[in-house]
Amino acid sequence: MSTTQRIMSSLPAGQQAGGAGGQVSYADLQRADAAWRALRTTPPGAPTAPAPQVVKRKPGSCLSAAPSREAGSTGSSDSGGAGGKGAVDVDVAVCGGTLGVFVATSLALRGKRVAIVERGALRGRAQEWNVSRREVQELVALGVLTAGEVEDAIAVAFNPCRCGFAGGEDIWVSDILNLGVSPARLVEAAKQRFVSLGGVLLEGVALASIHVHDDAAVLSFEDPSRPPLTTRLVVDAMGHASPIVRQVRWGQKPDGICLVVGTCARGFPPEANSTGDIICTTGPTITIGQSPLQLFWEAFPSGSGPSDRTTYMFSYMDAQPERPSLEAMLELYWRLMPQYQGIDSIDSVAVQRVLFGFFPTFRDSPLRPAFDRVIQVGDASGIQSPLSFGGFGAITRHLPRITDGLVDALDGDLLSRNALACINPYQPNLSGAWLLQRAMSARVGSSPPPDFINNLLATNFACMQKLGDPVLRPFLQDVTQFAPLALTMGSMVVSRPSLLPTIFLQVGPIPLLDWLLHFTTLAAFSALHQLASALSLSEAVASLPPRQRFFWRRRLEAWEFGSGLDYKL
Repeated sequence: MSTTQRIMSSLPAGQQAGGAGGQVSYADLQRADAAWRALRTTPPGAPTAPAPQVVKRKPGSCLSAAPSREAGSTGSSDSGGAGGKGAVDVDVAVCGGTLGVFVATSLALRGKRVAIVERGALRGRAQEWNVSRREVQELVALGVLTAGEVEDAIAVAFNPCRCGFAGGEDIWVSDILNLGVSPARLVEAAKQRFVSLGGVLLEGVALASIHVHDDAAVLSFEDPSRPPLTTRLVVDAMGHASPIVRQVRWGQKPDGICLVVGTCARGFPPEANSTGDIICTTGPTITIGQSPLQLFWEAFPSGSGPSDRTTYMFSYMDAQPERPSLEAMLELYWRLMPQYQGIDSIDSVAVQRVLFGFFPTFRDSPLRPAFDRVIQVGDASGIQSPLSFGGFGAITRHLPRITDGLVDALDGDLLSRNALACINPYQPNLSGAWLLQRAMSARVGSSPPPDFINNLLATNFACMQKLGDPVLRPFLQDVTQFAPLALTMGSMVVSRPSLLPTIFLQVGPIPLLDWLLHFTTLAAFSALHQLASALSLSEAVASLPPRQRFFWRRRLEAWEFGSGLDYKL
């Protein structure tokens, strides 16, 4: 019996929840490993079977409705109000409730009729989300949660947090990822608000198919006795494992993977359990089998007790067959975590939960809608940085923008895939983050200097610290901005020019040229946003007709969020 199986078999049976981190058993680990094995062993562009057909286009009308008002649209006509022939059941059907409940509630607060379709029970996981206060304040500003509900959900608060790399100096920051919030409480509070607003909650209801007609989308369910649901718009919030995303990306291999394992364990000295680690390393690149890896660590106090601490070990990589399994990573974790946390052995603490997952990322993100009336949000859209785990923080930052965009699309009857694509536009700051992801991972078959990644990151963080909070803090919250990035690069060239040849060899010329294109576009987006702000274009746009207003607002948002200038200190 492996150490992983021994430890996991001794844990009490936990309550399952949707989303990453909601699966808790050894059987869940085996299922996750089977999915990860299938992903990394399937050759790119060579699917083993025909693509699943969750979403199908059905020409013609399914309702008695007026013709579309959107020129050239194949499916965006207004389908009327509820309650009668020619009416949809709801304006929006949100599929996936764990994070989708925040989108659904935000839309309901704007007067839209919304349904949530959730395969299981709609509840958050037991394991806390580690967030910054600004992320939960977005929900308060939108009215999704009250300030009191947010405070009730905060299980633990701590400061400061550390960034440190082997051979370099530790850097300490405050008020970044320093809150442990209860997903169960946040989701329940949003769920109750959603229901109080008249939202339709379909729990324990598994989606089978979506038929997109000219005037509505029709959702059918695995339970044949449940009647179909008609809606003007489908919002896919089902995360990385969304069957719709699987259909759209069929045959594609992710460009990057973040492989994560960890625990919440009890028995750490309380006096040494008052700070967090955002990102740390303890040694050079290692090799598991044929896979070179740089291991990173993250750790936070847990709100379940003063001696409880959550620890993650993760690594960035591609999806090559040589990459290790989740269980192999856990076996390594049991050996290395005690050294990292300063305890004798894994048996010195009582493991409360075992955490595991793999997070795929694609260069062509955010994902453009592939169908009329269907749009992805959150992790399903790929809106998260390739350096992050995605999830809660990836959706809260964009929730005001997404809510405005969806409301404008519904009000203007602009529900074609081309119109919806403006809500998930190209973002050069997101695309530009791929260079660092490539530099932080070791390719199979490559032989970089064992300390290259540590030296690169230690230099990078030291330069950002010298440049101050306007440079360091956005980066630590997965926001890339042109001026801070340019200043950091210049500082690194001056302080450590010897790194440049190794960076070129490790990353390669084509990714560097690709990054340069995104970096140039990032500069253009920054300039355009600053010009638009100086000219008060948002005020001028407000007086335009609905169609023009929709597209101009999305353009202004693309410049703002694509440049990272939505982030304010």
